[in-house]
Amino acid sequence: MANSSCVTEFFLLGFSSLGDLQLVLFVIFLCLYLIILSGNITIISVIRLDHSLHTPMYFFLSVLSTSETFYTIVILPKMLVNLLSVLRTISFVSCASQMYFFLGFAVTNCLLLGVMGYDRYAAICQPLHYPILMSWRVCGQLAATCIVNGFLISLAGTTLVFSLPFCSSNKVDHYFCDISPVIHLASAETYINQLVIFIGGVFVLVVPLTCICISYGFIVSTILKIPSTEGKQKAFSTCASHLIVVIVHYGCASFVYLRPSAKYTTGKDRLVTVTYTIITPLLNPMVYSLRNKDVQLAIQKMLGKTGFSVKTL
Repeated sequence: MANSSCVTEFFLLGFSSLGDLQLVLFVIFLCLYLIILSGNITIISVIRLDHSLHTPMYFFLSVLSTSETFYTIVILPKMLVNLLSVLRTISFVSCASQMYFFLGFAVTNCLLLGVMGYDRYAAICQPLHYPILMSWRVCGQLAATCIVNGFLISLAGTTLVFSLPFCSSNKVDHYFCDISPVIHLASAETYINQLVIFIGGVFVLVVPLTCICISYGFIVSTILKIPSTEGKQKAFSTCASHLIVVIVHYGCASFVYLRPSAKYTTGKDRLVTVTYTIITPLLNPMVYSLRNKDVQLAIQKMLGKTGFSVKTL
């Protein structure tokens, strides 16, 4: 692709307009990045080591945590380096690679959240058929489908962007190679490319979100039929963590990707992008550990074996 383009590297403007505040941002983002890594690695390890968590719900959570760990690795280390650098260049091929892996893991996360919604529907609305509907074979197939489709869609989107000629400006007004800021630098008509990418975004965001809403419609209807208040609370608590992550993730991603190109605004998009590239990966381990008694107990047992002890939150 690089041979067909005049541009051989891009310059990531990032947060350069903030001047000395970049050092403060570096400290903040570094701390958040370390928390994200430690939180997701803790969840993955706890689910792997504690046999009581070897259920479909926690299996998908471990896959989501793994995907989000790599998702942040694709973006945040380069962003942290650029916050301390004067020269913020990224090669043409590296920019394409970053976009490919970022989109791959991002789409995988969207699809996984949809599958997790279906898992909650099967557990609450079809409890007698749950072992069949969500057998380990089915879980493995669903997870693999999310990953494969995620990277196939990413390959199509990245190809649509980097098949365009880039012969003028190479200044990407963002802190990583996202679709909108890069495609706006193309030296050709991009309407068809952006239309196809928009349709792909609708498929990736709207279809899983619609499935989640339908699933939770059945879930709420089933929960309301439970006679005991304690039973209702227990059922709602298993869904609350998933719903919080869904609202934040899909809300921010929809704001950025499900809009006409003419309404692209760098400042607002960068702020919202920070939310779903940093806050959402940070939110997942915190929500699933702080609100989930099973995970809390598993962490206690793991820490107890290493000589530490914690109080139940």
